[in-house]
Amino acid sequence: MSLAVRVYAGYKAIQLWTRYVSKAKAAERYRRQDLRSARALLHTAVKLEGLLIKACQFIATRADILPDEWVNTLSVLHDRVPPRPFELIRTQIERELGRPLDAVFASFDERPIASASLAQVHQARLEDGRRCAVKVQYPGIEARVEADLRNLMFVLRILAWLERDFDFRVVAREMLKYVPMELDFVNEGRNAERIAANFSARGDVAVPKIYWEFTSRRVLTMEFMEGMKITRLEGSGIDRHEVAQKLVEIYCDQILRDGFFQADPHPGNILVQPGPKLVLLDFGLAKDFPAAFREGIVRLTLAMLTSDQAGIIQAFRDLGFKTRNGSLDAMVQVADLLVGNVIKRGKAYADQDLMKEMSDELPRALRSNPIVEVPGDILLVSRVMGLLSGLGKSLDSRVDMMRTMMPYALMGPAQGRASGA
Repeated sequence: MSLAVRVYAGYKAIQLWTRYVSKAKAAERYRRQDLRSARALLHTAVKLEGLLIKACQFIATRADILPDEWVNTLSVLHDRVPPRPFELIRTQIERELGRPLDAVFASFDERPIASASLAQVHQARLEDGRRCAVKVQYPGIEARVEADLRNLMFVLRILAWLERDFDFRVVAREMLKYVPMELDFVNEGRNAERIAANFSARGDVAVPKIYWEFTSRRVLTMEFMEGMKITRLEGSGIDRHEVAQKLVEIYCDQILRDGFFQADPHPGNILVQPGPKLVLLDFGLAKDFPAAFREGIVRLTLAMLTSDQAGIIQAFRDLGFKTRNGSLDAMVQVADLLVGNVIKRGKAYADQDLMKEMSDELPRALRSNPIVEVPGDILLVSRVMGLLSGLGKSLDSRVDMMRTMMPYALMGPAQGRASGA
């Protein structure tokens, strides 16, 4: 809380001060404040761990709308959170698998190849010679996450009291549902296998195999896969624009075709191999749409692409959006902003101009008729769209969104893969 107050006060002071100085001096002041605030948040996140790190990971993906000082400072949290001592990791593995480490692995690198908010990953080799990646959950992290969720619930109750025209409980319900699932590595392994099956016909998408005999709720052993981090392709000879195109297609496949998608596409979870071929990692956060909801998303996409205002309103209504007076005109305005700026103008990601326009126009529309209910199933889609927009900016994406999305919107409910396939 004290950090939030300091950051807010710093920006507010600059806002007042800029009335009396040139734009160049104001911009420099803002740049220094951005860097100072981002470093303070990084220090706090590393100290407190848990869900705050996940929030910072999301912030660090938003290169499309946030200053470089924020993105560059917090991007280390995608895969370089300070790791736990190896003895703690060894103890966790041996407790979970019920055997000494040396009885399971022929070799095990004590230095993690990645460390994040809930777990760290080590490279190892099984007794039969298979090279593997071993994801180990931090001891005690469940208690930390539970405490974070309680704190979040407290904050959301305050927000619900302050902003009575919006139902924040849907956010709480979704957080309570999905965050604990990320702590169940058996669930993550099943999600990985389902995604792999859905993409089995595509040779340009790879998902690591799960080695179930060496997996438990807190230890996940999987095939080791090489690749470059998706935001570090400079000098690799791989076409970033082709990678951006494939990434959009892959998420159209997951959301509009399959109704089941990996919901955490931050840069630490996507590798790129020559081809290009995309390697998807980390399926702890995944979403399975009910069939009717996936069909509603497809109808909404088609209505937005064809500027069908009646269709947009009906789709939002079918999906479960509600406003105070029952009219969904404000949602049409949201759709018009997105379609006009991102799709029809040929942009593959949001930018600061779009966010400014939305921040100017939406409050005006919502003030007269606030949204009082948002379907929980849409929240992870919104999160994924934000993450993909940030990656699009990093990749200098030139994807023709209209041409790419239209086939999925036209395929209709009957063409999509059934839920649970």
